[in-house]
Amino acid sequence: MAKTVCKILGVVFLLVGVAGFAKPDLLNAHLMPPHNVVHIVSGVVALYFGFAGSLKGAKGFCLVFGLLYLTLGLVGMLKGDPADGRMLMIGPLVLGMTDHGIHLLLGAVFLGGGLLTKKP
Repeated sequence: MAKTVCKILGVVFLLVGVAGFAKPDLLNAHLMPPHNVVHIVSGVVALYFGFAGSLKGAKGFCLVFGLLYLTLGLVGMLKGDPADGRMLMIGPLVLGMTDHGIHLLLGAVFLGGGLLTKKP
């Protein structure tokens, strides 16, 4: 399951990263160039674990990225500036409510992929 999640989300991350340069408001998200680069790098790493990495590596990647994205989504929802539509700035990254929701969803999918994978 983890390798499949890595393959699918790796492709999604690459597509969103590249599309974000052409359409920065895709899905009403804030896809600034640094955000797009993060998506492209994440996609490449996910694809590595999906195709060439071990099952144990893919499971670990899913668990770590799942927790990372869930945390990012929760922090954005709870700590983002309510006066500015819950905007959260992390360095050069600008994240809004749509970003937080997407991060929660991605976190759940990654975490589910990691937790539902049986031990190698």
